[in-house]
Parts: sequence; C-alpha cells; structure tokens
Amino acid sequence: MYQGFPKARPGMRIGLLGGSFDPAHEGHAHITRQALMRFRLDRVWWLVSPGNPLKTEGPAPMERRIAAAKAVCRHPRVVITDLEAKIGTRHTAATLGKLMALYPGVRFMWLMGADNLTGFHRWDRWEWILDNVPVGVLARPGQGVAARRSKAAIAYSRYRLRGRQAAGLIDHAPPAWCFVNMAMVDISSTEIRARGDWSRHP
Repeated sequence: MYQGFPKARPGMRIGLLGGSFDPAHEGHAHITRQALMRFRLDRVWWLVSPGNPLKTEGPAPMERRIAAAKAVCRHPRVVITDLEAKIGTRHTAATLGKLMALYPGVRFMWLMGADNLTGFHRWDRWEWILDNVPVGVLARPGQGVAARRSKAAIAYSRYRLRGRQAAGLIDHAPPAWCFVNMAMVDISSTEIRARGDWSRHP
C-alpha cells in the first residue's frame, strides 16, 4: 500500500465517513461510535475532503481540520485520513471506485448523517454509489422525516433494510441501505463557526 495510506486486510469491514469536517465535532464522533457498534464494523475511516463540490466557500486548511478531527475522535478503530487529497478525487463515487481498486477484498460501506440523505440526489453519480456499496444512514437532529422522504430514499425504498437488520447491512449485496435511529448530539459545524469557535481563515 502507498505510504501514508491506512492499512486494511481483505475481508475487513470498513465504514467510510466523508465530509469537510470544518470543524469536526462530537456529533461526528458520536455517529462514528454508533456506526462501529450498529453495523459491526472493524474500522471507520474519516475521509477529510479537500473541499465539498456542493459548497462555494472553501474549508479551513487540511492540516488544521485533520488535527481538530484527531483531537475530537480518539478511538482505536477510527482512522482520520486525507485519502481524497492523496488519490486526487473530489466526488464520493470517484473516491469509492479508487478505494475499491486499491483495497481488493476489503468490504466498504458508505456512512452518512440523515442530513446528507436529504440532498443525496444532488451528489455526482449518486445512484452509482447506492448500486455499488451498502449505505448506512444515521439519524441527525431534525432530519428524520425529510431524509425518509428524500428523492434517494424513495427511489431506493425497496432496498432499505430495517433498523434491526443494521448489523448485517455490509453483508448484503448492494443496493442495500439502512436508516438507524439513535440518541443524537445536537451540534453542527455551521453552528460552531457561527458562534465564532472556529474560523476557516485564522
């Protein structure tokens, strides 16, 4: 494997949580711990993105965001990475395609908060994502109804597993996705920036 890339053996169950993490916060850490438990994952990799193609303003420098993420989520089975910068991708579908080629035999699943599911149909090749990897959706404050009524959720409703089937999601051939309800941490990166606790340009 390339230098600086996380190690993974064939057969490992790895959840991928992507985002700007601008900044990372306890909400990210909370859904990560829940994902490890609910989906019975060996690892969760945080993919700290170079920038979100759907956002006009760029994030804080990568080094700051990586450092903040490591401070927020200290867990032996969580890996904080800048893989997208290393492999040169900006869109999730392209990232997944490259990771599956780089890590043959590793069982990946995509993780997202319910807030991302509401706008998932605007992502580049969103149907390809659902058709190629299992997707685990974790509840976020105020997003449950909107997420379940989203274009992606309706289009792929017949492939949805019930919450009690979450532990077996990664074993299902895609398309397969699951919405998991859980206790929530009501915090967001937008809120943290708005109250002045994090600046993109210090």
